[in-house]
Amino acid sequence: MIQQAFAYKAKEILEPDENVIGLAVAGSWLTNEIDDFSDLDLILVTKQRISNDRNLMLDYAKRLGNFLSGFTGEHVGEPRLLICLYADPLLHVDIKFLTIEEFKVRIENPTLLIDKDKQLETILSPTVEKFPYPDYQWIEDRFWTWVHYVLLKIGRGEYLEAYDFMAFLRMVVFGPLLHIKNDNLPRGVRKVEQDLLPEDLEKLKFTLPMYDRKSLLDSLRNGVLLYRQLRRDLFDDRVTLHNETDKKVMSYFEEIESRK
Repeated sequence: MIQQAFAYKAKEILEPDENVIGLAVAGSWLTNEIDDFSDLDLILVTKQRISNDRNLMLDYAKRLGNFLSGFTGEHVGEPRLLICLYADPLLHVDIKFLTIEEFKVRIENPTLLIDKDKQLETILSPTVEKFPYPDYQWIEDRFWTWVHYVLLKIGRGEYLEAYDFMAFLRMVVFGPLLHIKNDNLPRGVRKVEQDLLPEDLEKLKFTLPMYDRKSLLDSLRNGVLLYRQLRRDLFDDRVTLHNETDKKVMSYFEEIESRK
C-alpha cells in the first residue's frame, strides 16, 4: 500500500533528526482498513514545539515526499494539524505536530514507528485514550431550534440553505447517534454505509432531500422521527427533554407545511 510505503520512508527521513522524539500512525492503519482511498494519519512528536510556526510545519512536511500543497486544520478545530497532498503517487497525508506533553491526550492508541528512549511507550502504558462522545443534553438543547431554523429557510424559499443544514444535522446529530446505537465510535456519518444496520442506514437515507420544497419538508420530518426514536433508545433520565419546545416547533412545522 502507498500509505505504508510513505510512512516507513518518513520514518527513515525523520529518525536522525535530534528534535524528533517519535513518529506514530493513527486512523485506519490501526484497524487494518487501509485501502486505495484511505489517507494517512501521522503524529510527529518533537522536543521543541513546531505547531506554533506554520513555516516549520511546512518545512517538515516538504522533507517527506513530493509535496504539492498543505494547510493547517483550523476548520476542523485542530491548528496543530497540517493537511497535505503529495504526488507520485498522489496521497493525502495528515500530520499532527505535538510535544511530548500534548501526546498524553489522545482519542486512540497509535502505532509507534519512532520512539526514542521509549518516551512515547512510557506515556501510552499508564494512560487511557478517550474518544469524544456527544453530550446528549447539548443536542437536545439545540435540536428543536435547529428544526425551526430549517423551517424558516424552507418557508422563505431558501432551499439550498435548508438542504445544506440537513447535512449538518446528519453530521452532528443523526450520524453520531446511529453509530452509538450500532456500537461504533460516533464519527459523524463516516462509513455509515458499512457500519450501520441496513434498517438504520435506510432511516438515515430518508433524511436526504431533493431540491424541492416538499422533499425538504419530508426529509426534515423524517429527521424528527429518527431523532425521537434515537432519543428513546439512547438517552437516560438525566437528560431534560424540551417537550414544550418540541410541541411548539412541530405546530409551526404544520403551519409551514400547509402553505402552498
